[in-house]
Amino acid sequence: VMTTMCATTTTCATTTTTRGARGRRDGGGARRGGGHRARRTVVTRAANGEFSFAKLASVLKKKTQSDIDRVFKGTSKTREKLGMVNDVLALWRLEDFDETLDELEETLLGVDFGPGVAGKVVDGVRARVENGEVKTAEQVREALKASIVDVLTSVGDSQVIGLNENEGEPSVILVVGVNGGGKTTTLGKLSHRFAESGAKVMMVPGDTFRAAAAEQLATWAERTGAIMSDSPPNTKPGAVCFKAVDEACAMGGIDIVLADTSGRLHNNSALMDELIGVKKAITKRMPSAPHEVLLVLDGTTGLNMLNQARVFGEAVGVTGIILTKLDGTARGGAVVSVVDELGIPVKFVGVGEGMQDLQTFDPKSFVDALFPDE
Repeated sequence: VMTTMCATTTTCATTTTTRGARGRRDGGGARRGGGHRARRTVVTRAANGEFSFAKLASVLKKKTQSDIDRVFKGTSKTREKLGMVNDVLALWRLEDFDETLDELEETLLGVDFGPGVAGKVVDGVRARVENGEVKTAEQVREALKASIVDVLTSVGDSQVIGLNENEGEPSVILVVGVNGGGKTTTLGKLSHRFAESGAKVMMVPGDTFRAAAAEQLATWAERTGAIMSDSPPNTKPGAVCFKAVDEACAMGGIDIVLADTSGRLHNNSALMDELIGVKKAITKRMPSAPHEVLLVLDGTTGLNMLNQARVFGEAVGVTGIILTKLDGTARGGAVVSVVDELGIPVKFVGVGEGMQDLQTFDPKSFVDALFPDE
């Protein structure tokens, strides 16, 4: 369910009064990808003149079938391993259902469903068998899938894009995660999807540690038509993000601010403290921001992603998960444990290298894609 955050019109309007002229003249220091100065361009908007995530949802809905097709292709390795479900159910006998359900639980554990959620999913099926609702192998299979969908939708149905929106002013999205998870590439793909809906995006090079990060982000900005905020040398990431939000407010016409951050191990307390500082800097400039903190999780890490999500969630209040590299792993079940144990919804899944390969998350389509045909 899409929620709407409090507007910060007053906060931004004050800055526009004091800095608006400079922002309109030179973009407040921002530049379009490739180094060109930003022009104050108003994007195509809804009838009331405002960009809305509802419009984004409408645009993306038209892409549903292609999204489903990509997710199906991207989950092939997990689906192959879950082929054992069909092998187990081929021997299904109602009088021996306990033994069969135990084998199904073992199969889920094999694709990195955690013990807790695997047991919960199978217990849901067991209850339906015991009350006589489920009797055949096909019914067991569908009940198993439905039980997994129930877990994934327990924190809200993500079928309609569930991004928090800052009404009337830029929505700030902070993207976090460990090294090598694909954060910067994911930011580029997010920018592409937002741009397709008519949103005007500013990209923020908050990864001040990795030498090539700003250049990589600038390339994505150029490809997706986003504005690239400056990152002066030797500037701390919190200051970079503060300045970018300030510029976005001053310029006007910016719908979404996408802030990159340095990759960091979740068990490095000093780097996690730095990330907390980045979030505080954003909040200092815009009290309701960030409106989303999206955690990028590498699908190949399996259940290790649960620990990552727990630590990042405690540090900066993660509001959603982007699951990447799903096409390269047979461990796709781990994200179900994250949703179940931490209550953090999945909002996007990455299933390939292309710009189009970041898909909005639809729990039912995801689960259908995990299970092979009979």
